[in-house]
Amino acid sequence: MSKTSEYRILALFILVVLCIIPVTWAAGTLDYTTTYTITLRDDGTALWNVEYRTPLASDSDISSFENYTRDLDSVYLPGIESLMKNSAAQAAAGTARQMTVENFTGNAVVQTNPTGKFGVVTISFYWTHFAVPDDGLTVGDAFVGGLYLSKDNTLIIQYPSGYIVSATEPAPDQQGSNALVWYGIRSFGAGEPTIVLEKTAFPLVPVVAGFVIIVIAVASLIMYRRKKHDSLLSASAYSPEEPDDPSPPLSEADRLGVEDRILQQLRANGGEQFQSDLVKVLGIPKSTLISTLNDLHQRQIIIKVKKGRENLIRLAEEPR
Repeated sequence: MSKTSEYRILALFILVVLCIIPVTWAAGTLDYTTTYTITLRDDGTALWNVEYRTPLASDSDISSFENYTRDLDSVYLPGIESLMKNSAAQAAAGTARQMTVENFTGNAVVQTNPTGKFGVVTISFYWTHFAVPDDGLTVGDAFVGGLYLSKDNTLIIQYPSGYIVSATEPAPDQQGSNALVWYGIRSFGAGEPTIVLEKTAFPLVPVVAGFVIIVIAVASLIMYRRKKHDSLLSASAYSPEEPDDPSPPLSEADRLGVEDRILQQLRANGGEQFQSDLVKVLGIPKSTLISTLNDLHQRQIIIKVKKGRENLIRLAEEPR
């Protein structure tokens, strides 16, 4: 790996400090990208992930990158930790809020994608009391010296669900789902970027409305099932009636004719009709009607449902 490539890797560690310490640095020409992702928590703690990415054009570059980053944990990470603790101490003094940075981890890998191979170095750590938790979260005062993003640098601040952005200064270049994004080249003033997050109100009205709809739906289902169950019980409890005045036996042709008239009348009346109305409408002797209905019920062509003192005659759903 060339000396320039080594400086690219070293630039990662310098850039971490540049997030906190104000500098004047013109846009460089080194071919790398750095992404700072700060993920906020409800208690004001922030998880920092700093990703440095540089292209590896040859096998020699890959070998040099791997050899150089072997010292990441033993040499570079302790140096980064020391610098960041010093930065947090300065921020604590400027905000009168106790802060710590801890749980530093480092990782270096070679990644391959359709555009080529890249060396990727990632530094992660936690910064306690980075944001101010109140009714929401306020971010920015920890950047006591401002912030500078050089060319091909990106700052992403992610916030928890349940919050909305009420104010930002300066405005982000991009705003996505629970994330604000700024791109370099950009210079922020002291205490910037400033972000004010408010907790979203509990959606009481939609929840209550949804609960009422569910209750109504469940109650309707229960009533429907109970009604259907009662109908089935009434039908199953039916026993053939004995006519008061037994009618003389009918011929086969007459029996079929009476059945046909009953079924036609039921269909014309929506599939059901009270027994007393059938007698009136069809003009069939009560004894003949009862006898025919008993026969139709036994063959499961109709069912009889008890409605108070009357019988409701209903066509079966699946005539047999």
